Amino acid sequence: MMHLLTDWFGMAQGWLFESLIQPLIYYTGLGEFTEEAFEGTEWLLTGLCELVILFTLLRPLEALIPVHKFDDRRARWNDFIYTVIHRIGLFPVLIFFTLDPLMDGLAGMLRMENVRPFNLEELLPGMNPMVGFFLYLVVLDFFDYWFHRAQHHFGWWWGLHSLHHSQRNMNLWSDDRNHLLDDLLRDVMMGALALAIGVPPGQYVLLVSLSRMLQSLQHANVRIHFGLIGERLLVSPRFHRMHHAIGIGHESKGQGTLGGCNFGVLLPVWDILFRTANYTPRFETTGVRDQLPRSNADGSVRPGRDYGRGFWRQQWLGLKRMVEFSRKRKPV
Repeated sequence: MMHLLTDWFGMAQGWLFESLIQPLIYYTGLGEFTEEAFEGTEWLLTGLCELVILFTLLRPLEALIPVHKFDDRRARWNDFIYTVIHRIGLFPVLIFFTLDPLMDGLAGMLRMENVRPFNLEELLPGMNPMVGFFLYLVVLDFFDYWFHRAQHHFGWWWGLHSLHHSQRNMNLWSDDRNHLLDDLLRDVMMGALALAIGVPPGQYVLLVSLSRMLQSLQHANVRIHFGLIGERLLVSPRFHRMHHAIGIGHESKGQGTLGGCNFGVLLPVWDILFRTANYTPRFETTGVRDQLPRSNADGSVRPGRDYGRGFWRQQWLGLKRMVEFSRKRKPV
């Protein structure tokens, strides 16, 4: 069955490349990138498949067992734009012209110096491919956990990442609601790490796709948890929602300083080991503390911080927060 699906995917990739991508490449005078564009077509097709699967499976669940009612319908559509941009639109093109050449150049430089890339699978000769796949997933997820904690630790970085947390109407598309610079930093780090530990290109596509779909489930507006044992094995929507909780998930004990809980991207084991897990069985309200109105000493009310409603304004305000928070020791 797996071989059949792989064959179908390969045929679809070939058809999409020959029918659309290749003519576009030659029309724009970028024929020297034909080989790279064929590889990029794999990412494009993967993103399209993800969109179909997510909408088919998760959208009905959001309607059937929602955590909250939406008070801003536009919020979900805006998050969907982020998903399209990140999975089949602008962001893959950005990565194509930045990260891919960088990784290829680094790999070529290592070969010129007769440096053989490290490969985790070589530690245990004869390792089953599925075991190797899971091993790569665990290693990448471990570093992703610490990357995520860094996003919450450094003021300038939180200025970018807080865009992701500012969604008060969290939904299945909210995983991709990120600042483009923030995502670029993460993709460079994960791509370099994958190269360093010898992840095969084909497996890396599957690892990224699996991670993205699971993270979409985590952000979905669904009243779901995985039970006493399952919650310790895989990050659930309830576990991750606590990470987005106002005054809890991205602050230190509700004090308004950077910190938080439930940083695990796929595996909660890192939160358990490093004591950042919060298994309080509640579905909390999501957002950022400074979005809420505040009372001044004279009794007047100060409106909450504006994180923007549209894509471009959210990106611009993220850059402004990055500069603002980099000058503060403890942004609130």
